[in-house]
Amino acid sequence: MKKNKDFDFIRADRTVDHRSLGKLLSEIENDRDRAEEILADHYDDSDTVQVVGITGSPGAGKSTLADGIIGKLREEGKIVAVVAVDPSSPFTGGAILGDRIRMSAHAEDPGVFIRSMASRGSLGGLAPATFDVVNLLRSAGFDAIIVETVGVGQSEIDVLAVADTVLLALVPGLGDDVQALKAGIMEIADIFVVNKSDREGKERLIAEIRMVLDLNRERFSWLPPIVETVATERRGIDDLMQQIGAHAAYVREHRIAVRSVRIARQLEKMAADKVGRQVYAALGGKAFFERESAAVASGDENPYRIVKKIEKLITTRTEEQS
Repeated sequence: MKKNKDFDFIRADRTVDHRSLGKLLSEIENDRDRAEEILADHYDDSDTVQVVGITGSPGAGKSTLADGIIGKLREEGKIVAVVAVDPSSPFTGGAILGDRIRMSAHAEDPGVFIRSMASRGSLGGLAPATFDVVNLLRSAGFDAIIVETVGVGQSEIDVLAVADTVLLALVPGLGDDVQALKAGIMEIADIFVVNKSDREGKERLIAEIRMVLDLNRERFSWLPPIVETVATERRGIDDLMQQIGAHAAYVREHRIAVRSVRIARQLEKMAADKVGRQVYAALGGKAFFERESAAVASGDENPYRIVKKIEKLITTRTEEQS
C-alpha cells in the first residue's frame, strides 16, 4: 500500500513527532478494534523499513546491543523506532522496566522514538498489541525499527512474526544457551551474536553453534553468520551492522518467500487473539472466569468441566446468531 503522507510522524527536519505518535500508540494499545480500523487504512509493509528483532536469555546484553545498533543507524542519519518489550507487573499489567533506563544513551535523541510495552503475560513474550504497534511504526516514516523481547519463556518465537531480521544474543559460559540451541531455538536466528565474547568459553560456544548449523545446513536458504561482540565497549558492532545489512539485502531479494512466512505467523497470532477476545466477551468477561474459578477452588467444579461448559456456550450462541 502506498504511504499516506498524513500518517508520517517524521518532521521535515528529520525529527520524530513524539507527542502525536505516542498518543496514537497508546490509543491502539488500549483499543484493539480501533487499531484494526487505523491500520486497515494505513498499513504499509515497505522494503525501505527494516525491522530488527533482538532476543536471547536475560543477561545476554540485548539492551546494550540495541543501544550500539541505534548509535550506528543514527550515524547513518536514519530515524529509528525501538519497541522494548518488558516483563509485566503482576499487579498492574504494565511494563516493569522503563524505556529511558534501558536506552538512556538515546532517550533524548529527537531522531529516536522508544516505546516500552508490557508482555502482559503473553506466552510468546509479545503482547498482541505489539504486532499493531510494530505495524504502525512500519507505516509511520521510520527508516529502521528495533524490537527487543523480554527474553524469557517462548518470547524468542513470537519475534519471528514481527521482525525481518532476528538477532539471537548468546553469552559464553551459560549452559542454558547451548541447551536452547540443541532444543531448536537456533531456528529463529538470522544472525547469532556471541556477546560478552571476552569471557571464557567463547570458543566452545561458537563451536557448538557451528556444529548445530552444520547438522542442519540443508534447511537454510540463508546460513546464519556468527558475530562476536562486546557491546559494552562497542566492539564488534561494525561487523554486526554489516551482517544486518547483508540480511536486509537478502530479504529484499527474496521478499515474497521471506515476508510471507513472517506475515503468516502474524496472521495466526492476530486471528487467535481476535477469536479469543470475542469468546471472552461472549462469556461475560472477567466475571465469568472469577465465578468459575471460585467454583473450582471450592471443589464444586473442575477446569475440564468448565472448558466443556465454555464450548457448549460458544456453540449455542453461534447457532443462535446463525
